Amino acid sequence: MLWRMRSFIGALCAAVLVAGCGGVAVDRYAGQKPAMDLRTYFNGTINGWGMFQDRGGEVIKRFTVRIEARWEGDTGTLDEHFSWSDGTTSRRVWTIRDLGNGRYTGRADDVVGEAIGEASGSALRWRYVLALPVDGSVYNVDFDDWMYMIDDKVMLNRSAMSKFGIHLGEVTLSFTRGAP
Repeated sequence: MLWRMRSFIGALCAAVLVAGCGGVAVDRYAGQKPAMDLRTYFNGTINGWGMFQDRGGEVIKRFTVRIEARWEGDTGTLDEHFSWSDGTTSRRVWTIRDLGNGRYTGRADDVVGEAIGEASGSALRWRYVLALPVDGSVYNVDFDDWMYMIDDKVMLNRSAMSKFGIHLGEVTLSFTRGAP
């Protein structure tokens, strides 16, 4: 009986790991327009509206974000100011480097290590680990973040959150460049 239980748990763990490795490659969007160019889109003021849903689909929090973005050479700064539906506020400042050929890296105070980004056509995939505070504790959560250009003013963003390959929830955002 114990042997069967161990076999089942081993098979379940392998299935979770394999499921976490799949997905769409960013170059699938290579021919789509408008082209994703972070330096052009994230330059000036960007406003966003979003929500966090748990793995069951329930909306847990809604938020707005105002981003002041600027570039000097190949380095960009995105200063994000969040207002949450529970009345709290937060701030994240990203420092992004354009490595060329649609590749980017990024850092922020609550990002563990370095974020890795890859753009192709109208899409960008951005992967990182976020130190996420929850009820007095901090959890390192994996983000698989996809951004899609709709036109030169609007971008949609969908982020899947996971821990140990287990889906925790999603963040959905809509960004608009310029004044709301």
